[in-house]
Amino acid sequence: MHLYNLTLQRATGITHAVHGNFSGSKMQEILVSRGKSLELLRPDPNTGKVHTLLTVEVFGIIRSLMAFRLTGGTKDYIVVGSDSGRIVILEYISSKNIFEKVHQETFGKSGCRRIVPGQYLAIDPKGRAVMIGAIEKQKLVYILNRDAEARLTISSSFGSSQK
Repeated sequence: MHLYNLTLQRATGITHAVHGNFSGSKMQEILVSRGKSLELLRPDPNTGKVHTLLTVEVFGIIRSLMAFRLTGGTKDYIVVGSDSGRIVILEYISSKNIFEKVHQETFGKSGCRRIVPGQYLAIDPKGRAVMIGAIEKQKLVYILNRDAEARLTISSSFGSSQK
C-alpha cells in the first residue's frame, strides 16, 4: 500500500522576503517563501508587473531566509534555515532555471524547537560570515570563503550558548 499526499492549493501568505541579484544580471529579484515553497520574482520596470521566474517546493517548513554576496562577487546566494535542523546555501542558475544546493550543514534535531538554531539568521554585510540562532541560548557562526576555483566554502561552526 502506498499513500500519497498532494496539496491542492499552495500557500498564499508570504512568511519571508529578501531582495538581491540572484541571476547575475543587473536586474533586482525578490525571493519569497510561502510556508514550504520558495518563489523567485522579477519586477518589470516597464509595465510595473511582477513575473514569477521559478517556484520550488522544499521538504520542510522554511524558518528563516537571507541573501548574501561574497566579497567581489557578482551574484547573491540564498541561506535557508528550515525545520529539518539544517542550514542550506542555494545558488540560482539562470541557464537551467533551478536553485542548486551549494552547501548543506546539519546542526540540530528536526522540528521547530526553541533550543535548536534555525529561527534567526544574520549575515555579515561583507558576506564573510553567517550566524544562525535559536530562540533560546544556542547560536552558531559559519565563516564563508572561496577556494582556488572561486567556489563557496564554509568552515565548521563556532558555537556558543548562554547559561
